Amino acid sequence: MSAEWYEHEEPGTREKEIRLSTAFRRLMPFLAPHKWGLAVCLGLLVTATALSLAWPVLIQRAIDNRLVNQLELPAAARDFTPLLGIALLIVAIQAITLVFQYIQRVKLETIGQDTMLDLKRRLFSHILSLDTSFFDEQPVGRLMARIESDCESLRLLFTNTVVLVVGDLLLMFGIYGIMAWYDWRLALILFAAMPALAVMIYVFHRLTTHRFLEVRKKMAEVTATITEFLHGMSIVQIFHRGDYARERVRKVNEAKFKEDAYVGISVTLFFNVLHYIEFCKIGLVLLLGSLWSITAGTIVTFILLIWKEFEPIARASEQLGSFQKGMAGARRIFGLLDLQPKLTEREDPVRWDGLSESIRFEHVWFSYTDNEDWVLKDVDFEIKRGQRFALAGVTGGGKTTVIALLLRLYDPQKGRILVDGIDIRDINLSDLRQRFALVLQDIILFPGSVADNIGLEVASVTRERIESSASTVAADRFIEKLPDRYDTVVSEKGSNFSRGERQLLSFARALAVDPDVLILDEATSSVDPETERTIQGSLKKLMAGRTSLIIAHRLSTILDVDRILVIRRGEIVEQGSHVDLLLQDGYYSRLFHLQFKNKNGATADAR
Repeated sequence: MSAEWYEHEEPGTREKEIRLSTAFRRLMPFLAPHKWGLAVCLGLLVTATALSLAWPVLIQRAIDNRLVNQLELPAAARDFTPLLGIALLIVAIQAITLVFQYIQRVKLETIGQDTMLDLKRRLFSHILSLDTSFFDEQPVGRLMARIESDCESLRLLFTNTVVLVVGDLLLMFGIYGIMAWYDWRLALILFAAMPALAVMIYVFHRLTTHRFLEVRKKMAEVTATITEFLHGMSIVQIFHRGDYARERVRKVNEAKFKEDAYVGISVTLFFNVLHYIEFCKIGLVLLLGSLWSITAGTIVTFILLIWKEFEPIARASEQLGSFQKGMAGARRIFGLLDLQPKLTEREDPVRWDGLSESIRFEHVWFSYTDNEDWVLKDVDFEIKRGQRFALAGVTGGGKTTVIALLLRLYDPQKGRILVDGIDIRDINLSDLRQRFALVLQDIILFPGSVADNIGLEVASVTRERIESSASTVAADRFIEKLPDRYDTVVSEKGSNFSRGERQLLSFARALAVDPDVLILDEATSSVDPETERTIQGSLKKLMAGRTSLIIAHRLSTILDVDRILVIRRGEIVEQGSHVDLLLQDGYYSRLFHLQFKNKNGATADAR
């Protein structure tokens, strides 16, 4: 699902509890540094609105005081020179108005961008503080919408919607104020149509808002469908699925067309009705003006003001939708900022200078949910400093969960995890995690250079250590062949490197931070056997003299570790060295023989 779908997502129950007044109040601290700039913008807005109403008044005076008098004279005696001065004054007023509007717009956009930048920083910093369980529940598209789309909706609310609404209200007051000054009876009659217009705008908004959303959803569906078939064109052609692809694209396009047609007809009807009402008002002004002997200049001024009145009325429905969208975004943003991490830290954490004795799991029970659907059950083991431990078992047994608990991405419901006898919940999270280095199965490379990806821009990791780490794990062999060596820019997702090269870069990254404990999570499971043999030497150098914890599906990668813990359905069922476990002829032995056939070709069942 694309991020723009989440942009229009309704706030949840918790977010709806945030009142509009509360959302505005919480936005004030972000706007406070710009209060004088906002005051200047308001002053410019009022001045520009007043100036925009000046020229209809000048036209009235020009017609009644200059033009009519001259038309009553013989042609030879007429002098229209005074009209030139009024014309130049109107042009000058309009030029000044445009300048004021430009300055106000630029100033307001600057304030809006600065404010949203502060809010985005606060929001992203808060997201970084949330624990892993939050990201397990939140799709990437929703978080992208929170950071980008909701903030953008909020920016538009303040820099566009609020300004337009304030400006339109001032304009409407000014228009009817001028009308009432010239003829209060006619102004009152014209104003009587406003309640009906307000109801029409509200009904149009209610009928079309959700259909505009449907159009965007259908547009996203069309794009996704076409992209899906273009990416899989070879499969479409090989399996003769052209008719199916054409039918799918036809259906999604027809669905989009139906929504587009409804919206298009509704918008056309709405604006046609507005135009009709506008011309009815003009006709009414001409009729009543002639009956009540209103001057020609005043009638023209009323007509000009009716035309000017049409702009804010036409914008009203759009601004109502923008206001609702912006406030929904504000509620979602502050709802997210109100979330508190489930993993809390002590105010006076225990200092831990690094592993000196052991890591111990004491009767640990863990579930990802609130019910007792245990992923780990009474897990109890100890890793001495300098030992190489391995976790073995089938997928879903709980091996990766052990690592997640050790890095304190989650807290166990029962039991505790100790490092050198200290409960990890008593240690500052950054102090704890900086002692570990994790090499994952899915290698993640970030935007930047090769050196940036190895050192991760950690201040303590120098260029010399980066190059030394790469050399130790033999990554320098391919880095030296790159166009800019360590300054070579990494493409998106590291696509300019092979799988094996990306793996070596991740090894160099782990070595560069000089960890106390090295964790390898299926580090070689996705590479071919030849590449695996190539990086085995680098692995041995990486683990040399370090406490290591290895998760492996390929049992061939853990034959020489000090101890193997065999996990099955969240429980440690066996432990010992590779030879000891084979001699036990238990679960591990069956796993081993599933991967390596017996001499007679038979395999064992390891369920």
